[in-house]
Amino acid sequence: MSPVRFIIVGFGNIGSRHAGHIMANPAARLVAICDEDPALQHKLPAGVDFYTNLNEMLHKETADVICVCTPNYLHELHTIKGLEAGLHAVVEKPMALSVGECDNMIMAAGKAGKTIFAVKQNRYNPPVQAVRKLLDSNELGDIYMIQVNCFWNRSNAYYAESNWRGKKDKDGGCLFTQFSHFIDILYYLNGTVTDTKGWLHNYAHRHNTEIEDTGSFVMKAENGAIVNFNFTTCAYDHNMEGSITIFAERGTVKIGGQYLNTIEYQQLQGAVLPHINITAKANDYGLYQGSMSNHDKMIQNVIDVLHHDKPIMTTAWEGREVVHIIEQMYAHAVKI
Repeated sequence: MSPVRFIIVGFGNIGSRHAGHIMANPAARLVAICDEDPALQHKLPAGVDFYTNLNEMLHKETADVICVCTPNYLHELHTIKGLEAGLHAVVEKPMALSVGECDNMIMAAGKAGKTIFAVKQNRYNPPVQAVRKLLDSNELGDIYMIQVNCFWNRSNAYYAESNWRGKKDKDGGCLFTQFSHFIDILYYLNGTVTDTKGWLHNYAHRHNTEIEDTGSFVMKAENGAIVNFNFTTCAYDHNMEGSITIFAERGTVKIGGQYLNTIEYQQLQGAVLPHINITAKANDYGLYQGSMSNHDKMIQNVIDVLHHDKPIMTTAWEGREVVHIIEQMYAHAVKI
């Protein structure tokens, strides 16, 4: 079976990570990379073509999949261009900056007969999968309350690194850029939310951003559970916590650590979950750290879907629902 041929648009931190995992997978081949910065050409893997114009790359190269790793505000445009060129699309988080943009992407995929893979790599975290199995088997019973805490650090250097970060129309806000993965895991484990109320403020980044850096929400899930969602990028010096705690009829369990990478505690009526503590799997970008580095599994899922007809880990409709929840949160938040 021929390798799945990938091209990448956007060769920053996350695009480089995609490239590395594609190159490492024997069932994949990296054909070309596009970035508007010609200086990045010297970082290119051997044998990979480089372009500064996406239209030119799409016209000249033969591929199966485009990985969209550009800034948030370009996801819709670049995904649709790839789909219209006859490629499947892997789209980094957030899928887009509005439900309307997501709908345009889904419509384009349907018209082209191609698939959108929404990147939500934290779903692969072993603690998340362990809790998902508990929920799928209804071992926890009714879910009463969920607490989500996202306490990260984003320094001046982080915002100085790229001219789109912190800009409302290009970044979208912390819920899109930093914490959409946590909203996705909330949705993945417990379904969507129906009511939201929250507060937002910019405490430490008013000099270099147009967005909030701290927020707190109370939400009602569709299944009746109360959800508390707290986030900040003001944690001193480095990321502190990324956790989800579930209080249910037959148990309490906390997926904790900095990146949902441990079972921090548990008290269950039935069998005990295995001890899980992953310490070296975060996306490390030097100046800052992101979520868990499971992009190898995401690339493998693309190959499994296209070559072996296996299910998609995160569909475009699921990516759209995460954006919908974020839109609800911002629409019902008070800026203080």
